Amino acid sequence: MSKSAELNSPLVSVIIPTYNRPAYLKEALQSAVQQTYRNLEIIVSDNCSAENPQPIVESFRDPRIRFYRNPTNLGMFANTMSAFGKARGKYIASLLDDDRWKPDFLAKLVPPLEEHPEAVLAFCDHFAIDAAGNINWQATEELSQAYRRKNLQAGIYQPFKKNWIVDGSVSSSMAALIRREFILWQEIPAEVGVAWDMYLTYLCSRSNLGAYYCSERLTCVRIHSGSETYNDKQDFEAKIQKMKSHVFCYEQFMKDENLSEFKPIFQRKWAFYNTAISINLLRVNQPIAARQYALASLGQNFSLRSLVTLMLSYMPSSFVSQF
Repeated sequence: MSKSAELNSPLVSVIIPTYNRPAYLKEALQSAVQQTYRNLEIIVSDNCSAENPQPIVESFRDPRIRFYRNPTNLGMFANTMSAFGKARGKYIASLLDDDRWKPDFLAKLVPPLEEHPEAVLAFCDHFAIDAAGNINWQATEELSQAYRRKNLQAGIYQPFKKNWIVDGSVSSSMAALIRREFILWQEIPAEVGVAWDMYLTYLCSRSNLGAYYCSERLTCVRIHSGSETYNDKQDFEAKIQKMKSHVFCYEQFMKDENLSEFKPIFQRKWAFYNTAISINLLRVNQPIAARQYALASLGQNFSLRSLVTLMLSYMPSSFVSQF
């Protein structure tokens, strides 16, 4: 990007919430500072990591980086929202501390938003990488297929409610650039917790603006044993809290009259997560609480999974522990 083009280009805010991932953070930061699109600010918000990552941040000697460190751990949601709240750019993107971007991520997504004021966000496809940073081609293809991006044509989708509700194509945390002005960040309820990205996509869709899709893979999402996807496999309390975040979100979606045509989908997903909460409550020997969630799930959407869970809530804990 030439100096004159850089001066006339809009500011992009890149937020990087981080916690206890110094090596991955360095990679994420490297991919941010190496963007061919140069007019950006990078906001790193450390959630009181055991090892202060400030030396890593300062090693880049890049004046575009602003570093903040919480004196205590605020939790993922509060740390992320704090970072969003510090952004000053016309556009904003989140870069998770264990992911990374291709050098032209912003260069490919900023121009479509400049050219299409009817679009609230721009998004792309992504690679799946392993702990060492190698591309997992099988997982990459599977994710493109699962998120219905494999055959999705580049261009504007307006409205894009179906793209995120039915297809799951749009993600606000992994591969998207958003017009900052359309989101009231301070009004995002804390109950959304770890599901903040889904709720953010919901808020974008409520603007009734469109979404621009770039069919290239411009980001790398890391799948590893320390990721949010895996690090609570044996921490049932953490899993329950995560599922409650999804339940809260789907409750809000069901109340939105503008999304009434999708209510059956939200009901099924709401019931699925309530049953999941019930299953995990059984695993921590709380059958009465588990029973309530199973009953609620059956009341919204009947499934054999929910029925079996309800039956297990009446069984002795020694029997349930075998499952």
